Amino acid sequence: MNESYLLGVDIGTYSSKGVLVSLSGEVVASHVVPHELSMPKPGHFEHDADGVWWHDFVEISKAILHKSEIDPKQILSIGVSAIGSCVLPIDKDGKPLRPGILYGIDTRAMDEIAYLQDVISKSDDPDYDGVKLTSQASGPKILWIRNNEPEIYEKTRWFLTSESYIVYRLTGVPSIDIYTAGGYAPIFNSKTISWKKEMEEHVTEIDRLPDFYWSHEVVGEVTDEAARITGLAKGTPVIAGTTDAASEAISAGLAYVGDMMIMFGSTIFFIQKTEKLVKPEKFWASNFLSEGTYGFLGGMSAAGSLTRWFLNEFGWPEQQQEDQGGPNAYAALAQLAEKSVPGAHGLVALPYFEGERTPIHDAKAKGVLFGLSLKHTRADIYRAILESVAYGIKHNIDEMRNEGVEAQRILAVGGGTKNLVWMQIVSDVSGISLNIPEQNIGASYGDAFMAGMGVGIFKDYSDVSRWVNMKHIIKPRAETKEIYDAQYEIFRDLYTQTKPLMHRLADRER
Repeated sequence: MNESYLLGVDIGTYSSKGVLVSLSGEVVASHVVPHELSMPKPGHFEHDADGVWWHDFVEISKAILHKSEIDPKQILSIGVSAIGSCVLPIDKDGKPLRPGILYGIDTRAMDEIAYLQDVISKSDDPDYDGVKLTSQASGPKILWIRNNEPEIYEKTRWFLTSESYIVYRLTGVPSIDIYTAGGYAPIFNSKTISWKKEMEEHVTEIDRLPDFYWSHEVVGEVTDEAARITGLAKGTPVIAGTTDAASEAISAGLAYVGDMMIMFGSTIFFIQKTEKLVKPEKFWASNFLSEGTYGFLGGMSAAGSLTRWFLNEFGWPEQQQEDQGGPNAYAALAQLAEKSVPGAHGLVALPYFEGERTPIHDAKAKGVLFGLSLKHTRADIYRAILESVAYGIKHNIDEMRNEGVEAQRILAVGGGTKNLVWMQIVSDVSGISLNIPEQNIGASYGDAFMAGMGVGIFKDYSDVSRWVNMKHIIKPRAETKEIYDAQYEIFRDLYTQTKPLMHRLADRER
């Protein structure tokens, strides 16, 4: 009897990855496709929906089928995740009308955020009490299109997000998963799981927005056309999927209330599973992936992108040009950090190279290297950058505690976890233990598991424990605490005292 498999594909900021997984959790085949991030203007971040999202999915599907040599009919179900939440307008024929506008790193809609914040502050709807819109919200980005690209807005039949566009291309069904819909503030109601009719005049008409599904629910089946393009079998079930961070959390084994995932990708994202829908002050909250589950969320705008920037801009003279950016280069960077010391010889950095999301919500924030002297080396600068992300993580965790949300177990996932020096820095700075799974594939692995849930292979998200084992547990070291506590105070004061200057610079760029 032919074995059955599950296909998971994740579209990331700089690359996409797919895995073919057996029902026991074994990865049979995988494929990665790199791509670029478009920045047509400062603060504007985009992907070509067909040239990146759909192109990568097609290439991955074909490559995995070729590598595994399986019959496409052996794939029981397909799960997709992607960066999010994003905004993509498509016309009545399903054609994208412009590049997809990306998640919180895209800060183009600041005027729309201010307008909508004023609207909700005057509303008597208790759901809006204390709500603070940020660049993570998709509602203002829809309004930006309405205000700045009226010809595109008029042609728009559906506003989709990243993974839902791939699901649409596969099935012909417009959809959005409930977790990702939580990012469509202020037009989504998390309590009633519905679009807010009263926000139509301020954002968009409800009939331009798709129907809701839980992330593991089957939306439709692979169509004739999609089968022809991808090589997948017609009729294969396709689930709604979700935003990459949520799939990454599942891949790490997040299953119980009190579990928190920290995703070390191009950005940082936090998801903690809570027993109820918490009303946050500096963070976000949403329904999670299935009925009756909830998440408390946060995110930093830059993490792995900072190491990429360092490598791209400062390079490695001792390496051949073709090795730049490859795995050997990043391994060398991990060793470079060890040539410095905890505290980077008194050098403190702010990681706000693309503004910041939680907990400061400042799109105008800037990156800083503070304390430079002629004694500092490239190793000190690189370590200071790694430490800046760790300080940002500590800042988030401290503020979460202040809001009554404290993790019982922290799961660390993403490409950044391969740098164990960085993970030790994060553990030391934040005073937390990091559990790093053995299977560090990421969101695509979680997508495959959810695809299995969609067709009844698994009954509950807790069943993911069958697939996930821990490889490393990184614990904080007492000997670094005094150094990092002192540097952290400077980190916090540095932002507060330079914020007016950051904003003056940002205003000049507009």
